[in-house]
Amino acid sequence: MEPRALRIRRNRCGALILSRVDRKESEECAIRGPPATTVICRPAGHPTMAFDAASSRRTLVAQLKAAAPPRPSPDAQSYLGSPVPVLGVRVPRLRALVSAFRKAHRDIEVGDVNRLAAILWKGSTFEEKALAITLLDTYAKILDEASWRIIDSWVDQATGWGLCDWLGLGPVAKIVYAHPARFREILRWTKSKNPWRRRIAVYALHDFIFAGELDKPFQLLGRLLYDDEFWVQRAVGTWLREAWKRDPRRTEAFLRQHVRGLPKVVITVATERAPKELREDLRRGR
Repeated sequence: MEPRALRIRRNRCGALILSRVDRKESEECAIRGPPATTVICRPAGHPTMAFDAASSRRTLVAQLKAAAPPRPSPDAQSYLGSPVPVLGVRVPRLRALVSAFRKAHRDIEVGDVNRLAAILWKGSTFEEKALAITLLDTYAKILDEASWRIIDSWVDQATGWGLCDWLGLGPVAKIVYAHPARFREILRWTKSKNPWRRRIAVYALHDFIFAGELDKPFQLLGRLLYDDEFWVQRAVGTWLREAWKRDPRRTEAFLRQHVRGLPKVVITVATERAPKELREDLRRGR
């Protein structure tokens, strides 16, 4: 059986992409000539252009800077608790940049995704780090063990709720939901001395709670109910509030069971959607 021809075309970033064409299309191209950016060849080991992570990084950073306002808010960095300057690029615009990249790189290898994300994270701005996180989140289905090691190395660097929550809600949540072994790992994160790692462990419960699967969330939240750190307390309250939306009766029982010594912040945030009487009752019981 004669092998099918391959079309080699360039994507928006100039990389070559292979795709198969049937015999009829191949013959038609041979007659009329392919477009200027397309070559038809038989699969005989035709070399393809390697993905250039450094070049892609330069392109994405240039797009970020072009999307930034001329005068970003001077308070943005302190508001987000960011360890690096904030350009002020709006979240929808940042996500659009990653979406466009994905459309141009549908068949990218996971190793290339990892390399690009790693060098983006080393950037000097909040948005470069957010872009790195969003990139891994976008390609979550193909991430591998190396991807997880990269993410784990970022966790202790993601100081401030801005980067912390972006990371927890993004690739960490997807990986933890898909792989039971990773959930066991974030259970260990609850004992970390780094409060941001503990907070990320809480935000990693996103997919479980939104799916209405509360067993694992209550298991993890139970370990952090009495945490001394305000940002961890607030995270625990936030995800108990989300659990309330899915199962009020079970969440109320959980709160009543653990009310003794429960931080005020946890009660206040967890009961934002609950009856006022329950909030007051829990406060009296603590």
